[in-house]
Amino acid sequence: MSGDTASSGGIPHTDAAARRLAARLSLGVGLVLIVAVVSITIIMGSPPLAYQYVPLALSVVVLGLPHGAVDHLVLSRARGDPVTPRSLAFVGGLYLLVGSAYAAVWFLAPAVAFVLFILVTLIHWGQGDVYALLALVRADHLETRASRLLALIVRGGLPMLVPLIAFPAQYAFVAETLVGLFDPDAAAALEPAFSQPVRAAVAIGFGSLIVLATGFGFVRTSSGDRGPWIVDTAETIGLVAYFAIVPPILAIGLYFCFWHSLRHILRTMLVDPAAGAALERGALSAASRRFARDAAPLTAGGLLVLVGIGLLVPRTPATVPDVLALYLVTIAVLTLPHVVVVTLLDREQRLWSP
Repeated sequence: MSGDTASSGGIPHTDAAARRLAARLSLGVGLVLIVAVVSITIIMGSPPLAYQYVPLALSVVVLGLPHGAVDHLVLSRARGDPVTPRSLAFVGGLYLLVGSAYAAVWFLAPAVAFVLFILVTLIHWGQGDVYALLALVRADHLETRASRLLALIVRGGLPMLVPLIAFPAQYAFVAETLVGLFDPDAAAALEPAFSQPVRAAVAIGFGSLIVLATGFGFVRTSSGDRGPWIVDTAETIGLVAYFAIVPPILAIGLYFCFWHSLRHILRTMLVDPAAGAALERGALSAASRRFARDAAPLTAGGLLVLVGIGLLVPRTPATVPDVLALYLVTIAVLTLPHVVVVTLLDREQRLWSP
């Protein structure tokens, strides 16, 4: 179960049946998410703001926060090594040092911390989709490091940049709410990012990258072997429509749970011998229970971080947007060390070694 053969790009994989189940689940849920939510939004319009926060609130215990709560286990499992006190101390120390340093930035320069949050999330969510395309979709058109980097920027940019172009007022509201927990006046530094000229430049530049990535993938594949490219292109176009139509707070909350987090959880299952064996025999519930058990302690730890930051912020959260902003700051603090762990996992699985 530790991955005896190599998939596209040298990524170790478990039994083909486990990968097929993971691929069907991730692609199926992603398709339903895009089609259903876009259709409902077009037909019924945007729900009230209070309802748009529900997926983010649920992500505390449903897929979102837990998806990174097995970081203390995944590197050892990916290497086929036992989990030891030393390996646990390494990840624990990483979270303590990197997370604390980034938390300090929120208190000292919240506008800078917000921009960093957007950039780190863009990279991280792009990482997740590059892995899914290579390991689950078998995207041979991403056969070079440059094509994978371009895919990372495009896939990570979709949830971070398309809402900026389509919903600048709501994007600004979220930024002001997060930054306002620390310094209400600091949000003024972000105002130029929401101006028409900047958004137009982002639209042109990012749109060009999407066209370049799509066209590059097309010319790198033969006419009889474009299945993975079609999946990649269809997901990209679908996500453009999704983030351009669905209000960003709702869109991000659903995407965080049912796209990014789900795919990462499946990745952690595939490097776990017991969970991978369960997936091989189609026992998704058994694999899910094992993941939930492994993730429970550090999910609780994440909630303690949330409480700690809540006690330290200069402005006590008083509204639903304030409380969810506090949660997003907590996610930000936990995401940076999580990205380091995932980057090390990428290296173990040779994600960037075509």
